[in-house]
Amino acid sequence: MKLRNLLLSCGFMFLGLAAFAQDDFPKFEVAVDYSYARFSPSHTYIKNSYSLNGGGGSFDYNFDKYFGVKAELEGYGSNTQNFSAPAGTTFCPNGCTANVQGNLFTYLFGPQVGLRTGRFRPFGELLFGGAHSNVYGNISKIPGITTGSKAPSLNAFAMTVGGGLDIVLNHSGSIALRAGEFDYLYTRFNTSSINATGQSAQSSFRYQAGLVFNF
Repeated sequence: MKLRNLLLSCGFMFLGLAAFAQDDFPKFEVAVDYSYARFSPSHTYIKNSYSLNGGGGSFDYNFDKYFGVKAELEGYGSNTQNFSAPAGTTFCPNGCTANVQGNLFTYLFGPQVGLRTGRFRPFGELLFGGAHSNVYGNISKIPGITTGSKAPSLNAFAMTVGGGLDIVLNHSGSIALRAGEFDYLYTRFNTSSINATGQSAQSSFRYQAGLVFNF
């Protein structure tokens, strides 16, 4: 009888440990990443989207194995694009042509949902915050451009929505590979003073990959 009770107790103990292990999840996640943005300036006289390469990191606090909050910082190096506006435009009466450099920084915060246990950990996110870029400010400095008192701001509202997949690399689960994260990036730089169509929103694509450290 005592042996039977002992075996039953051990059985319940192992079941409890297994259940605990299944519910175990990292409270904190710190990621470092490479980031690629296919930035669309949405400007009449910068015709094409262009590639920006950079990187950054993020910090997550998980309330449980499905839901958390995320703070993220990303920066992208300068890229040179040709700007050419014909004579007769409101902001450039005599015509303007120049090569313009532009960078991009984003700082975002919001909820993250997904599965934060097991080896394969898919996730989705919706982040809000701000962006900073000098591209529109540099355009406003081209000789011949007249912006008056409406020079474009270097800062804007930003939002991203998307998701990705983390793959745990070690037995303890402390290190994971961010195999890929694919996001839609929306920014709202006001370019009305240097843009014939007065557009003030930019829709871009973003990809990230890197390492995630779980605690």
